Amino acid sequence: MRRKWRILSSEERGRFPIFSVRVDRSVSPETGCERDWTILETNDWVNVIPLTPEGKVVLIRQYRAGTGRYTIEIPGGGIDRGDEDAEAAARRELREETGYRAARFTRIGTVEPNPAFQTNRCHTYLARGAVSDGAQALDPGEEIEVFEAEETEVRRMLREGEITHALVVAAFFWYERLRGLPRGG
Repeated sequence: MRRKWRILSSEERGRFPIFSVRVDRSVSPETGCERDWTILETNDWVNVIPLTPEGKVVLIRQYRAGTGRYTIEIPGGGIDRGDEDAEAAARRELREETGYRAARFTRIGTVEPNPAFQTNRCHTYLARGAVSDGAQALDPGEEIEVFEAEETEVRRMLREGEITHALVVAAFFWYERLRGLPRGG
């Protein structure tokens, strides 16, 4: 097992609403090479795959400024300081973005969105028995359309590139993996 690079210095370069930027000067324990690394520090995130009692998937469509277009996704967002844990954040995001609630939440996987320069992880939850329970509670600037789709339709959207958000694609990887496990596994 290789040893970790040692951080020689760390300097914050900017603080923004959902992340901060720092530059770490590090040295390789193998070669002695020194290098600056630009790091985005951000809270961990959650994604939620909500399944209705009828087996439909609750999806959302929202505008994403980074790509300048609307994307099809699942509910998700950052774990806030007020959240007790990742599951609490998943429950909150489901309620806020869709107006749905679910009784049973199961963590089905975790990924590191981009470990080359980001510090966070994204936890995916399966929310079974999702039912509409009122209005959305959107953040300022959020405009989210909620809709339900059959699992076969979701698979088609993934296959044909209609769902392109990497963390959403990863979430459905975890879901398909879970579905392939034998009962009790």
